[in-house]
Formats: sequence, structure tokens, C-alpha cells
Amino acid sequence: MTETAPFLTDLAQGPDGARAVWVQAVDGKRIRLGHYPGGEKGTVLLYPGRTEYIEKYGRLAADFAKAGYHTLAIDWRGQGLSDRLLPDVRTGHVDLFHDYQKDADAMIAWAEAEGLPRPFHLLGHSMGGCIGLRSLVNGIDVAGAVFTGPMWGIRIAPMMRPVAWTLSLGASRFGLGHNIAPGTNPESYVVSETFEGNLLTRDREMYDYMRAQVLAEPGLQLGGPSLRWLNEALVECRTLARMPAPDYPCLTFVGTNERIVDIPRIEARMASWPGGKLVKIPGGEHEVLMESPEVRGEVIPAIIAHYDAAESRTPKAASA
Repeated sequence: MTETAPFLTDLAQGPDGARAVWVQAVDGKRIRLGHYPGGEKGTVLLYPGRTEYIEKYGRLAADFAKAGYHTLAIDWRGQGLSDRLLPDVRTGHVDLFHDYQKDADAMIAWAEAEGLPRPFHLLGHSMGGCIGLRSLVNGIDVAGAVFTGPMWGIRIAPMMRPVAWTLSLGASRFGLGHNIAPGTNPESYVVSETFEGNLLTRDREMYDYMRAQVLAEPGLQLGGPSLRWLNEALVECRTLARMPAPDYPCLTFVGTNERIVDIPRIEARMASWPGGKLVKIPGGEHEVLMESPEVRGEVIPAIIAHYDAAESRTPKAASA
């Protein structure tokens, strides 16, 4: 029997009938899912980024619902209202990056048990783009994939990249991986950073929307990543970069003013993706789905058209 989880309906501003449920990953971690109902055209499996949570995508889910799609979003382990992994709950942490696939498996199992309409489609943002690419490589049963600002590489100054690798690996090996990565803030980004200095969006109203959510429910807040998370993320990005593109229709968006993930890694991946398409948003920041109404008015219909055109199929997993 499905156990109901807390859901901040008013803050999400999603379609009527939205709800949250608890599911359990295979290793026992309690994971929160958000189901936004829609029509019968299919279901969008929404893989959020680091620090994110299901309510953040309520407005987007409303757009998908109008287009005929359900949306199923997830709070990854270590963030949102899912089980946190460290005594200091403000630090974003994961033991192994592959653990996120356990969360994704629980998500998909619930969607199947609930009979959510097929075909399923993938939407991955930032860290969710990295997790999503791994799911595609593993052969997830989705018809098509869309990524926004995917974390296929982390933007680090060239002179600091060896330091990031050495420090994060050393900390993990010597039992210090739980410590927050130097230079990051233990407070939630949208709480500690002003709109004028933010790296996420040029749209003040959307920034205020995100900020209001985490201020109303402090349990959603998450600060910087742990050194263990950093090392796991660096390794996973490097591993995926060496693998061939999986056999799915793929549409990817990135802002030209992206300053969080690595644009060259995105360009390289999409250049090698047969039939893949990369769309650059002029002046766009990291959160292209949280940009101005004009930008969203171009991006969201393009995503829907991509899903509409994708046929239900189960491609072969890429070779590891």
C-alpha cells in the first residue's frame, strides 16, 4: 500500500490532484516521489538537480498536464524530504553515485505499479542529467530524453581541477568525505544569494518562487556538497564521457551564460549523439526551465514536441 508523504500543494502551484508518496529503495532508503496527474499521452520521469525537490517543478508539471502528460518527480536521497545521509543535514552527500540509480529504480517501479500512462519520457536537469545519462546507458525504458544544463562535467577553473580531484579523493579515502567541499556554502543557495548575484536565472519572479518554497519549508533546504559527493560526481562524469551515446532521441538545452556545469562537455556529448540536438539559449543561465516567460515559452513547447514525436521503444543499453 502506498504511504502518503508531505506535499506543499500551495507552494508547488502544480495541476490539481498532485500528491507525494514514500517509496523505499532496495537498500532501505526512504525516497519521496511527487505525482502530478495529466492526460494519457505518457509520463515524464523528472530527474531534478542537486539541492532540488519535487515542488520546484509544479509549474512545469502544470504545463505538461495541459499537453497531456503526467509528471513523476523525485527527491533524491540526501535532499528534499527524502532520507538525509549525514548528521549535518545541510550537506549534500552520497556514498556512491550509482546509489541514485536505486532511487530511480524505485521511482520507475512505483510508476509501473500505479499504471501511469506510457510511453515514459526522461527529463533530467543538472545532476539529474548525469543520473539520467547513466539510466539511459543502463537501458531505461523511455521513448525519449530531454536534458537542461546537464552535469556531464562540472565547471572548475583549470588550475583548480587537479586540486578538486586530489582533495576529494584523499578526503574520501581517509574518512573525511563527509566534510563540506571548500568554497561552498552550508546554507541553501537561493536563501544566501541575492537575485542580482545568482547563477541560476535572469527572471526575478522565478527566483522568488524558488526562494519562497525553501523559506516556507526549511526541510527542503540543502547547502554545498560533501567532498565524497564531489569525488563521486567527478568520477561519474569522466566515466560517462568515455562511453558512446545511448540509442535514444535526445534534445538538450544549455544557456550560453551557463556557469555551473561544463559547456564543452555538453557540446562534445551532443556532437557525438546520433540524431541528438543541442539548443543554446542566448544569455541563459543554469536554470533554463526557470528563465523568463519568453524563454520558457520556447523551451517547454519544444520539449513537448520532442516527446510527442518519440515512439515507445526499449533500446539496447550501451556497452560499459
